[in-house]
Amino acid sequence: MNDPRGGAVIDRARGGVGVPVRHESAHLHVSGAAPYTDDIPELRDTLHAAFGLSSRPHARVLELDLSAVRATPGAVAVFTAADIPGENNFGPILHDDPILASDTVRYVGHPMFLVVAESAEAARRAARRAVVQYEDLAAILDIDEALRQESFVGPSVTLERGDCAAALAAAPQRRRGTIRLGAQEHFSLEGHAAYAVPREDGGMLVHSSTQHPGKVQLTVAQALGVDAHRVIVECRRMGGGFGGKETQPAQFACAAAIAARVLDRPVKLRLDRDNDFMITGKRH
Repeated sequence: MNDPRGGAVIDRARGGVGVPVRHESAHLHVSGAAPYTDDIPELRDTLHAAFGLSSRPHARVLELDLSAVRATPGAVAVFTAADIPGENNFGPILHDDPILASDTVRYVGHPMFLVVAESAEAARRAARRAVVQYEDLAAILDIDEALRQESFVGPSVTLERGDCAAALAAAPQRRRGTIRLGAQEHFSLEGHAAYAVPREDGGMLVHSSTQHPGKVQLTVAQALGVDAHRVIVECRRMGGGFGGKETQPAQFACAAAIAARVLDRPVKLRLDRDNDFMITGKRH
């Protein structure tokens, strides 16, 4: 933009160096009017879901008695891995993360089943009533033991150039030590949430708090056993991600979509903060 008096004027709509630019949703954020996934008005007949979680770090599931879960007032349906019509997996890179565990649980908080009820409170209450018989298996609980057993997340990668051993041996100064860092939790202001709404002709609309709608779309389609074009994933905004909402939201979107497809009713799955911490992964 040119100044009629000569020179140039910065277009404030586009911004410039040193010129403040208003965030496009700032007025909604400061007024509390910005809707997130859990703020979307619920459609009539919406149901609510909750996961039943493992209490063991590594165990074989010998018996999963869900009779008390089904008998809980307000409970509508219970889903296990056997009820998933498509692929029971949401692993993005290493394809080894089941939506619902079947024979073996691999961490405390591993989802084993999904309860759908008339309210979130009823679903969460029902999810705690399962009776599970486990056969405990060996568990690796710290990094030192994992290194000793060479139990790695993925194949090790080594990058080398030159003779490192000779260079270190000839170095005038050498220092050896160890540093330990604690784990980090993705404490986003908005926890994980998904709202699945069945659409016509086998379609599914999923509102998901995710950084990666495309990945969630493909994973939901695989779990439902349908083509990807039948799944629409929307995320207007999310309350924090930091990498924790790139691929992990697919698990919750898949669970909600599976229940919505079978029951032909909208299903919302919003984790409470405790379960959010237990189910989702961490940063090292």
